[in-house]
Amino acid sequence: MQGGEDVAWATPRVRGSSGNGAAAAAASQSRASLAALAVKFAKRQRSPHCLLVKEHQVREGTDTAHPPRRTLFVLNVPPYCGPDSLSRLFSRCGNVQSVDICDKPGPGEKKDKTASKFFDHKALKGFQVAYVVFRKPAAIQAAKALSQQGPLLISTESHPVKTGISKWIASYEASIVDPKELKAEVDAYMQDYDKKVAEEEAKAAKEEGVPDEEGWVKVTRKGRKPGLPRTEAANLRVLEKEKQKRARKELLNFYAWQHRETKREHIAQLRKKFEEDKQRIALMRAQRKFRPY
Repeated sequence: MQGGEDVAWATPRVRGSSGNGAAAAAASQSRASLAALAVKFAKRQRSPHCLLVKEHQVREGTDTAHPPRRTLFVLNVPPYCGPDSLSRLFSRCGNVQSVDICDKPGPGEKKDKTASKFFDHKALKGFQVAYVVFRKPAAIQAAKALSQQGPLLISTESHPVKTGISKWIASYEASIVDPKELKAEVDAYMQDYDKKVAEEEAKAAKEEGVPDEEGWVKVTRKGRKPGLPRTEAANLRVLEKEKQKRARKELLNFYAWQHRETKREHIAQLRKKFEEDKQRIALMRAQRKFRPY
């Protein structure tokens, strides 16, 4: 199971024994805890869209980003409904701390740094799931009670939700990279990297020659021939050398028939060489150039 939500995500068919009956009862109870929340993305929309919501329940410590008793698990989230839309929708139930939209249910991890705008950006496609984290647990019940009301509007005049061609145009405009912003982010990343490398080198120089608690001294390789750089090309060269060493150490003529064949080939080569030497000596005698002594 991933994050404790697989029962609501896909319920298997059960039949037959009493054990399967207990599983079916548990699955039906889990389905019953889901509440259908009707929403509309425009006033002129005739048929509402249903968001399935339930309280996010997992074991303590298994999901660090979505704390239990304060997290609402939302299913059937359409691709054009973003975190801001869900935050405005559920803000009437209480203060929303964060909204995390994922491709499928799973345990979340706390992010130490903000995701890059240009790198490691994954565009989610199709219907998704969302985790809405409130500041107070009472907002969970208030969010479930929204299913008793009529269809709620997600797209408003002040905060419209773009769909169709307007959404495609906005996505295309957002995909165009600003060279200045990209250069600023790369420069900031390289400065942080250089600073980290300088700190590690200063720490290694400070600890060089100093014994640890057990009396061991860390030896580092420096000078004209330092260690190989940790690059992909260097790793491939090392692997190729190891492969050649293993090939030289392989056992030759391991089987008896291989040993016999090797001997036969060696004798045949000796006989061939002997015949060639005889012909060469006969030619030298005919030319009076043969001087054995």
